[in-house]
Amino acid sequence: MEIRTDLAMEAAAGSRGQNTQGVRIEKYDRAGMSMTSVEILTEEAANRLKKPIGRYVTAEELHLTANFRDSREHTEGLAEEIRRMLPESGTVLVAGLGNREITADALGPKSISYILATRHFQGELAKSTGLDRLRSVAAVATGVLGQTGLEATELICSIVRSIRPCALIAIDALAARSASRLGNTVQIGNSGIAPGSGVGNHRMALNEETLGLPVIGIGVPTVVDAAALAYDLLQPHEALSEKTLEERLGKNRALTVTPGNIDVLTDRAAKLVGMAVNCALHSSFDFDTLAALTS
Repeated sequence: MEIRTDLAMEAAAGSRGQNTQGVRIEKYDRAGMSMTSVEILTEEAANRLKKPIGRYVTAEELHLTANFRDSREHTEGLAEEIRRMLPESGTVLVAGLGNREITADALGPKSISYILATRHFQGELAKSTGLDRLRSVAAVATGVLGQTGLEATELICSIVRSIRPCALIAIDALAARSASRLGNTVQIGNSGIAPGSGVGNHRMALNEETLGLPVIGIGVPTVVDAAALAYDLLQPHEALSEKTLEERLGKNRALTVTPGNIDVLTDRAAKLVGMAVNCALHSSFDFDTLAALTS
């Protein structure tokens, strides 16, 4: 029975004591956050961890509040990690994936509400106000197949062909193995993202292979599988095999669990991610100016 997680750090931790070849793990602190960088270097390691080759940075110990200005230090720290994965110049497309009507899947579209879209800032007005120093950014909330009749990848591919951005930033909800990471952990990766992964509804991947440009995936875990939650709670107290766990869960093994305050967690995480993306893209403007422009 597979214990599912979208977090590379959890997948890598689960493989310790087995074969760790082809994986480089580094831990460090940044802006008051505990950071874990996992680099998957080989196809063999990618198959073992069920994650594409690439670098995944996970930030923990986030303390989110209703006012994103209270999280300024965290925001700027995440922005630095995002900036390192982006081309230095060119238009960037930011896509919020997921279904706004499902709270645990609403991170992507809610984050787009805080993105400063600037591709239309042109001409003398932009120059006279100083807005011509903002990087060219386009933003879209893709919706889901059941709402639009379009795969998110189909929609984004069409936009990419039209505006030819230099990179895509895709924001989506994720699934974690540990309930303690729900709503307060951010993963940033340069290997792309699979829309719907957080709610167990994987669609066509968004990555450099499918789009022909760098794809930075940003996600916050909002759900945990019942199997993963049970394993996380019971494993420290008894030797529990995955077969035994599957037998105990029975028909409940397909359940997905989310916190009771997921609406609050999603709102706060969306503000943090949205502002972190703004700070990463518009480095010539300080945090307070960007906060004023997006308020």
